[in-house]
Formats: sequence, structure tokens, C-alpha cells
Amino acid sequence: MGILHTKRILAVAASPCALAFAAPAQATCSDLTDLAIRGGRITSAGIVAKGGFEPPADSGPPPGVTAAAYSGVPAFCRVRMTLTPSSDSDIKSEVWLPLDGWNGRYAGVGNGIWAGSISFAELGRNVARNYATAATDTGHTGNGMTAEWAVDHPEKLVDFGYRAIHVTTVAAKQVIEAFYGRAPQLSLWNACSTGGRQGLMAAHRYPEDFDAISAMAPANPMTDLMTQSMWQGWQPQRFRVRITPAELGLVHAAAVAQCDRLDGVKDGLIGRPQQCSFTPASLQCKPGQEKGCLSAGQVSAIRNMYDGVRATDGTQLLPGWPIGSEMQMAALVMGAEPFPVAMSYFRDLVYRGRDRWDWRASDYRSLTNDARQFGARMLNVPSDGLGPFFARGGKLLLSHGWTDGLIPATNTLRFYRDLYAALPRETAQKQLRLFMAPGMDHCSGGEGPSEFDTLGTIDEWAATGHAPDRITATRPTQLVPFPGQPPIPPRAPMERPLCAYPWVAHYDGDGDPMAAKSYSCGLPDDL
Repeated sequence: MGILHTKRILAVAASPCALAFAAPAQATCSDLTDLAIRGGRITSAGIVAKGGFEPPADSGPPPGVTAAAYSGVPAFCRVRMTLTPSSDSDIKSEVWLPLDGWNGRYAGVGNGIWAGSISFAELGRNVARNYATAATDTGHTGNGMTAEWAVDHPEKLVDFGYRAIHVTTVAAKQVIEAFYGRAPQLSLWNACSTGGRQGLMAAHRYPEDFDAISAMAPANPMTDLMTQSMWQGWQPQRFRVRITPAELGLVHAAAVAQCDRLDGVKDGLIGRPQQCSFTPASLQCKPGQEKGCLSAGQVSAIRNMYDGVRATDGTQLLPGWPIGSEMQMAALVMGAEPFPVAMSYFRDLVYRGRDRWDWRASDYRSLTNDARQFGARMLNVPSDGLGPFFARGGKLLLSHGWTDGLIPATNTLRFYRDLYAALPRETAQKQLRLFMAPGMDHCSGGEGPSEFDTLGTIDEWAATGHAPDRITATRPTQLVPFPGQPPIPPRAPMERPLCAYPWVAHYDGDGDPMAAKSYSCGLPDDL
């Protein structure tokens, strides 16, 4: 997941009408332990003082989520639940309820990778913005890198795939109504990565759960992503080469140098990766050259990372990663084996019991099909399966960073195009949006502006019915170094407008190139 830091609270969320739901009877918080909820029970309920929350020692943030301090979180009622929709379910969930200033909204929180923990940081951010909010571990505990918890536990895989979010949402709304005396006016979902997939899955299977959904960098179709991650990890070993951050940095710098100005300004970002014609072959070592270049094997490996998963006859089965996303690829290509999240899916689940399975000798048409056959029903959201959500007026905000090296932005592009085609034209134009962020990594970070208010955007959209066509993104000036590393010098502030796809931002030719107001949105061929 990875809901971004925000810089504003919408007027709609702070209006007198919204604040009318404030000031519940605080003494009733502990009484919530007596509330009967379907398919589970409330294990505790108590007030947490302002700044008084202390997360468990092993509850670090999932990938893409910045660690949070809780000193600014106002007082809230903390409700802890255990939900058991099946005999093998053990779903731990929490609902956090602001004691003062509730804005009348519910905001659901998602997970990262294979889940296994509650996203406390996001709960705190939502409470600080006056949302009632809830999160779940999806039914198991772990570090998120392995699916071993699902071995011989098919019901737990169902909980992870789609059921845990739904039962948590149903229970959370029941708790909210009991505490505040009325149900939330709007129910929103705002999450990234696995959380993005969870939002799409809610729209697909439980279209009544949410009024508006923000799904950033959704890990969907999840089975295809597992295959793509395997493919990336296989390429260096396939050509018997190493691909280190040094090589990836060399490629990235060359790609930026060639394609930086496509959006009208030189700013160190590739604003239009789809129009970039860079090829790693331009960096292949010439006779006698040993530094600052790539071997033939490295060129082939990186070219295949861009070109996507291929069958033995060369047919593309799944998209590759966009040009410009090289810097985060190290997590997928530097190990002795492919990314452990994907390896666990195939080794522990898809091919469990098949002792002679060799990932180095896999046929990728078979790998793709086997991955889908095992998990598509539980883990994938079909692009033509969201009709009922939109029919009841649901709003869907998709977004993705172009330099995401963990989940290819091409997956979200393909899902958006197929979804758009599956909907009535008027519905797609009013209730569906996609925003692509140049220079943004997985869920956050990167060389470009990566902070924008997805939660506020869908709140305003759901409340007013006005679909967003332009969102301003900002770049953090201060980066957090790795533990033990020296401080990183601050960067210059940068703003960019994110334009509703297929529109792109283009520099107007005058004005501050670091300010969003100096850019216009339009179709690539018209700018």
C-alpha cells in the first residue's frame, strides 16, 4: 500500500455540515465491546489520548509507505476485532474513531505485498484528517514477503484475496454507526500496491461497500504480476550477466538524456515514456571499451525487461516495464532467485509438491497459464467486472508512477483501457480517471513529484460529482537516508500537474518550470 502524505483537507470535509457529526459521547467507546458483530467479535475498545498511540515493535510500514510519527494523531476510540467468516479464518482488524470533529466519512486502509500486518501509519493519517477508518491484517501474520501461511489453508488465501477487506468494512460501518449514532455519509477506499488491488476487488465483488475508490499502482492482475516478476529475475541469469545498480543507473541516465525534453523542458524527468525511443543497444560496448557501457548479454537482459514476458516463439504474453523505471528494478534482478514474493507464489502454492520444478527452465506460456489457473479467481480483478460498481454511481481513481520498478505502470494502463472500453462512454468519462506521474517510484518517492492528495480528490469527487481532470503533485525536498548513512542534501521544490490520461503535461515555454501553473494539459499530438 502507500497512501501519500497530504497537504490539505478539503473544504467539503471541514464544512459545518460535516462537522455536525462531531463530539460523540466519549464514554461509549468502552461500551463498544458489547456490540455484537456478525461473524466475529470485538476484543477491546478504549480511548487513546492525543499522541499516545504506540505501534507494536514489529509493525514497520509496508513497501511504499513512509514510517509515521503518531504525536500529531488526535484522541480516538480504538476498536480491535477478530473476524471469522470461515472455520479457518482469524482476521485481526482495527477501527479508529476520532473523538472530535468526525467529518462523516469512512476511509478504508489497504495492505502491502502478501499483507500480514495492520497498517497503523495510514490509520493515524486518516484520523488526523477526521476520518473514521479501519484496517486489517487480512487473516494472517508475517512480513509480507512469503505466502507460506497459505499452504494447506485455502480459506486464508480467500481472506487475503478478497474476503477480509469486505468483512472488515461491514463491521467497521456497524461500529461507526453505533459510536456516532449514524452511518457514514460517504465510504472511501484509498490505498496503493496490494491495497490498490484490494480496492479494485471491492469494486468487483462488493460494489456496495464504497462510493469512491483510489487504487494507486494496483497489483493487478496479481497472478500476471507474479509471472512478470519471475521474468525480470530470470533475465540476468538467462544471459549469465550481473545487473547491478551501476548498470541500471547507466541505462537510466542515458534514457533520461535522450527523452527528457519530450515534454518541453529539461528537468531530469521522462514526462512521456510512451514516446521515448531509447534502446539499451545504444550503450553496448564497442571493441576495446570496458567502462561506461554494457556487454551484449546485459543489453539483451535489459531489452527483455522492457519488452515483457515472451513465449518461446517470441509472442508477447505480458507487458514489460516502461523506459525510465530502471532504478527500482534492482529489487527484482539482483538476487540469486527472482523476487521472493513471486518465488513464494509459485514454489509454495502453484507448484507445491512438484519437487522437480525449475524456475530457470520454465516455459513462460505455461507459467502464465498455471499462475492464472491457480489464483485468478481469488486474486485477479477482471477489467470487465466492475459494471455494478459504476452502475450505482461509484467513482474510480487510478494512478501510477511511471518509474515504478516493482509493479509496471503498463499493467495499470492496460487495465484502464480495457475497463474504459467495457463501460458505457458517458459512465467512463464521468466516473473513471487515470493519472500517470512522471518520475514517481512505487507508491511514493523518485526523482519527480510524488505527493498528491488521492483521498481528498475522491472525497470531493464523490461529494460533488465533479470528476478531476488535473491534480497538482509536489516533490519532497528532504529525503530520508538509509540507516547509518549521512544526511541527504535537500532538493529544489518541484510541482507538476498530473493530467487525466491520455492527456499529458507540457511546459508552456515561459514561467517557472518548477511550478505547476507553467504547464498545460493536452493530448501528446496536440502539444
